[in-house]
Amino acid sequence: MDTDHTERAEDAALDAYSRVVTGVAARVLPSVAALSVRTARGAGAGSAITVGTDGLLLTSAHVVQGARDGSAAFGDGTEARFRVVGADPLSDLAVLRVDEATVPPVELGDADTLRIGQLVVAVGNPMGLAGSVTAGVVSGLGRSLPARDGRVTRLIEDVIQTDAALNPGNSGGALADSAGRVIGVNTAVAGYGLGLAVPINATTRQIIDDLIAGGRVRRAWLGVAGVPVPLPPEVAERTGQRRGLRVVEVVPGSPAGQAGIYLGDVILSAGGRPVRDGQGLQRLMLGPAIGTRLPVTVLRRGALVDVVAVPTELSR
Repeated sequence: MDTDHTERAEDAALDAYSRVVTGVAARVLPSVAALSVRTARGAGAGSAITVGTDGLLLTSAHVVQGARDGSAAFGDGTEARFRVVGADPLSDLAVLRVDEATVPPVELGDADTLRIGQLVVAVGNPMGLAGSVTAGVVSGLGRSLPARDGRVTRLIEDVIQTDAALNPGNSGGALADSAGRVIGVNTAVAGYGLGLAVPINATTRQIIDDLIAGGRVRRAWLGVAGVPVPLPPEVAERTGQRRGLRVVEVVPGSPAGQAGIYLGDVILSAGGRPVRDGQGLQRLMLGPAIGTRLPVTVLRRGALVDVVAVPTELSR
């Protein structure tokens, strides 16, 4: 065995890894701010990501919970006051605005394209240490994280699990892919060697747009609860999906009830998208669905039945 050749190959691999991480750091670090927040509960800290040329920042909702404003310090030495444009605890995302934009925005990617084992880089300000960079891999996808806003509880779906080291203060910081595209917002440390990030995808982009436009996220309500169940083989072959959502509760007078969805029905699709679990249905329940016709296909006594529901706005 050629020991020298093996060592050269390992050195080349390590060097390539270093080039990727340093490249991502150079691209993302200038756009990540250290936040200082003061609320009735005391002082807090976190991170935020510059996402617009007009002073817009993205962070975790829990970082700015109870605050209207605070200060943001950037890697170029500038510091600015920020105000909270809007926060959505049910997705753990918040949008802030600073008066003067001094740094370039990051490029947002699509977390739906991630694969387990893919290299990711976390950029933030843990433990008050500004501009910290750690690297790791995507160690899990499709995780769920419970979130609560008043009496309403939802699961943040498709959460990214990574072994890139995250510590207090990383919340609100960037999780980037090897091209320097931000594909997640670091949100929690679940345990030793386990970090979580809210994904950047079509759903969260809609949430961010809603926060920018109106300071809050409007959600639709269907009035149905269900549990995932496997589909009969013939139905699975016909539809191309293995699971559906069996209806275990229909609120009387709800959009689901008015549409003719019954206990025992198995929801297969809604709005033309497969529904395999409750999160798949929640994904559709954002502002644009309010008051619009939502085609729903259910499996009822072995037959496929199409109904149309009109979701209403969820009140808190």
